[in-house]
Amino acid sequence: MAPDAVHEGRLLIVDDDRRMASHTAQWLCRQGYHASAAATATEALAALARETFDVCLLDAALPDFGTQAVERAVRNQATRPAIVSLAPQADCPNHSTVSDARLTWPAADHALLQAVATARQRRRLVKLPTHRVTDVPMVGEHDSIRRVLEVVERIAHTSATILITGETGTGKSRLARAIHEIGREAGGPSGRFVEVACGAVHESLLESELFGHVAGAFTGALRDREGRFLAADGGTIFLDEIATASPAMQVKLLRVLQEQAFEPVGGTETCEVQARAILATHEDLATLVAEGRFREDLFWRINVVAIEMPPLRNRGHDIVLLARHFLRDAEVLAGRRVAGFSDDACEALLAHRWPGNVRELEHAVRRAVLLGRGDRIERHDLPEAVQGAGPRHSDADADDGPSLKHSLAVPERQLILEALARHGWCRHAAARELGINRTSLYKKFKRLGIDVASLKPARSCTR
Repeated sequence: MAPDAVHEGRLLIVDDDRRMASHTAQWLCRQGYHASAAATATEALAALARETFDVCLLDAALPDFGTQAVERAVRNQATRPAIVSLAPQADCPNHSTVSDARLTWPAADHALLQAVATARQRRRLVKLPTHRVTDVPMVGEHDSIRRVLEVVERIAHTSATILITGETGTGKSRLARAIHEIGREAGGPSGRFVEVACGAVHESLLESELFGHVAGAFTGALRDREGRFLAADGGTIFLDEIATASPAMQVKLLRVLQEQAFEPVGGTETCEVQARAILATHEDLATLVAEGRFREDLFWRINVVAIEMPPLRNRGHDIVLLARHFLRDAEVLAGRRVAGFSDDACEALLAHRWPGNVRELEHAVRRAVLLGRGDRIERHDLPEAVQGAGPRHSDADADDGPSLKHSLAVPERQLILEALARHGWCRHAAARELGINRTSLYKKFKRLGIDVASLKPARSCTR
């Protein structure tokens, strides 16, 4: 059959009969599609990490639960490819429960083309929700993320107080938003999601920010102002970096969490509020309690359900899956299509330690798309610090091991990035904490390959 048009669709054929998968992919390419073949779940997962596909033709009986693994990876892709389930009989009990079309396999040419067209059409008709779990940086198959999702599914619909811990940049804020959205769909708190970055608000203003104030409460308070707790009434309030709260503020937070009541600054009327509280910190609160820097009663009050976000460096191949996820958003911002990551770029991504975690990865991908010129992301498109993470030694150096200078650069780079993150990427404040001047800090940026512009959030300090 000769093609009558170029379809501009990317297809992945997954069949444990390698010859059949390859033959089918070649035939589909002649029909105008961009088709790839995989014979195992491992090969399919690698292909899904490298490229974006419109349709996945999936063997319904891959061994060792391979079919289910590929299905999960397909559902985790931001573009949500359609699935055509392939089975020897049309009524095969192992058919995918999430497929958009089913096909008795092997199939006649016209039946194959019709199944692909049907799957693509059905996928276009599906209205995706505005907020999805895949919008949160929890895409992946690692056990640590599976455990996080299991907890979220059990408690999202409740009003239980939740404490999210984890290193800076692991996605605590987005996880909190996901809990709210999932809970709202499951009958939980249905009001607004209100976020307060406690560490970014001066201590003297935090009370007014949270509880509001009445006119005349202090200089400049010209009118009554509603606080963030009232704004979150019936919904969820997320208090980020709760460890930065002063002792006096901790007392007020304990009361509002226990009694769901408070008074605005300068006011005498008690306000009642029903809001589910989610709190987050990158610090060890138990240690702060032992040191007398955090109230023990508040610690036990907020530690009802604790969720720890794992560092990115411990999530293995999820790094590449997340990079693929962020690539789709980066394409929209850059206004150009990128097919995926080269094997060399994937090697660099997996070798890097990611001290800035998911946030650093997101900015690295965005930078690569903006500055890259090819149809794939190559190693040289990534930030310099990520480029050098892979095992790229010359033959002469292969047996010498890393130099002392290189070994010292790793912790030095991490200390600088952590200081920048603590101070909202304000270079002056970070330099002051590190005990150096800004000129010295800039020289270290250059030597250590730190690209601050690609790492810092859009509204962070620029000094």
